[in-house]
Amino acid sequence: MKQLFDELSYSVSKITTQKYSTSFSLGILSLKPSIRSAIYAIYGYVRLADEIVDSFHGYDKEKLLSRLKAETYLAIHEGISLNPILQSFQETVNLFKIDLILIEKFLHSMEMDLRKLDYNSELYEEYIFGSAEVVGLMCLQVFSDGHAEKYKELEPYAMKLGSAFQKVNFLRDLRDDYQVLGRTYFPNIDMCIFDNCVKCQIEKEIEEEFKIAFVGIKKLPSSARFGVYLAYRYYLSLFQKIKRRSSKEILNNRIRVPNAEKAYVAFKSYVRYKTAFL
Repeated sequence: MKQLFDELSYSVSKITTQKYSTSFSLGILSLKPSIRSAIYAIYGYVRLADEIVDSFHGYDKEKLLSRLKAETYLAIHEGISLNPILQSFQETVNLFKIDLILIEKFLHSMEMDLRKLDYNSELYEEYIFGSAEVVGLMCLQVFSDGHAEKYKELEPYAMKLGSAFQKVNFLRDLRDDYQVLGRTYFPNIDMCIFDNCVKCQIEKEIEEEFKIAFVGIKKLPSSARFGVYLAYRYYLSLFQKIKRRSSKEILNNRIRVPNAEKAYVAFKSYVRYKTAFL
């Protein structure tokens, strides 16, 4: 029965999400059951592409990413793939009518990671749009479930939340991106003189995006609201830890939130959600 393969495919995407991100896994678990599988499918797919450009050292990354791109569009067109992650993703794309332009922009940003680029403001915004903002928009198409007006209303907020998450990731991964992968995303910054002043400027930008995104979270359908709010709180707690560290510390250490602390954040988030949203 094909239903068994479909169930397996979504399970693989779920396991992929759980393996790579505790924060997103718990956030997705807090969504209504009817939309969880679709969000697992989206995250599993973007994680697969991200791993190609970030982790598959010693292999022809460009060739692998090109193959994934071709297989993605073929799977969406044919409505089937033998790759379980692609199978769950194509079914989600077709079911929720996710705009193919969003997928194109995402894959373009992954291609940018294969090149050594000096990021100016324009390239920086282009990369963030494709790597993070469009992922938020894919999820929003699931959350809005075909309601075009709701999607349009929440679109700018979803983009701000995706951007804030990505910029927090940039700060968290600053050491590995720079020292291991040779990447520097923040525009017009010499990493040799990355100091607290520069770090503070980036943090102010992130704070403003979090503030705008929160307005949109309160407007989300009830099926998605708490799950997105929980992911927001997890990232906010990571951001607060980064803010308390000096520029030298984040250049030498990857800041993280331990699982025990995440459990506490989840409890506080639930209490705050009941107070502020309901």
